[in-house]
Amino acid sequence: MQPVLTARNLGKSFTIQNVRTQALLNVSVEVFASEFTLLTGPSGCGKSTLLAVLSGMTKADEGVVSAGDMALSSMTDDERDAFRLKHCGFIFQGFNLFPGLTAVEQVQVPLDYMGVAPKEARERAAHAIASVGLAKRSHLRPAEMSGGEKQRVAIARAIVKNPAILFADEPTSALDSENGRNIVEILQSIAKKSGAAVLCVSHDMRLVKQADRVLQMEDGRLLRDVRPLAAASSKGS
Repeated sequence: MQPVLTARNLGKSFTIQNVRTQALLNVSVEVFASEFTLLTGPSGCGKSTLLAVLSGMTKADEGVVSAGDMALSSMTDDERDAFRLKHCGFIFQGFNLFPGLTAVEQVQVPLDYMGVAPKEARERAAHAIASVGLAKRSHLRPAEMSGGEKQRVAIARAIVKNPAILFADEPTSALDSENGRNIVEILQSIAKKSGAAVLCVSHDMRLVKQADRVLQMEDGRLLRDVRPLAAASSKGS
C-alpha cells in the first residue's frame, strides 16, 4: 500500500520567552488511504505540532514531508496553501463556523474559494450536509445547533471537496460521549467509503478501540504504531 503522506526524520522546536522546547524529535511516519488513524498521547507531547507539519500549516526545522510526488517541505507558503485547499480537509475542536451563515452555506465556502460554479457548489454542499445526517437542518445557523450538529457541519465542510487527506484536531473534546462516538463513526465511514486518509489527533483513549491504527507520542517522539482492530481480529481467530 502506497502512503498518502510520508514524513522522515522530522524535528521542530519552539522558543518562547527564551525557553526552547523540542516539539518533535526525529519523527518518521506514513499515513495511508482508507484508514482512520488516531494520533494520541499526553498534552504537550507534540501531537498537534506533528499534524501542523504533516498538513503543511507549518514547516519542520529538520526532515522531509511528501504527499505522493509532492515535497511539502520544499514548497513556498503559497504552494502549501494551494496544496491544503485542493487536497486536505480540516476539522477543529472549536468547529470554526461563521455565525451568520447557514449550515449549507458553511459547507459551500471551500468550494467558492476553489472557483467551483455556484450551482454545482450548492448541489455538492447539500449532498455533503445530507451525508452527515443534517439534510433537514441545513437552514440553521450555528446558534441554533447543538455541539454535535456543529461538528457534523464542520465535517461536511471538510469533505465537500473530496480531500485525499482529512485532518481532525481533537474533534470530540467539546462533545459528550455519545456525540463524540457518533463523530468518530462518521470519520471511520469517510475513510472507508471515500478512501481518504483520516488522521485524528486526540488524547481521548476511548477512541483507541475505534481506530484502524494508533500512533502514540510522548515528549516529541513517536513511541508506538499499532493496529488494534487487526490485533483483536487475530486474537479472535
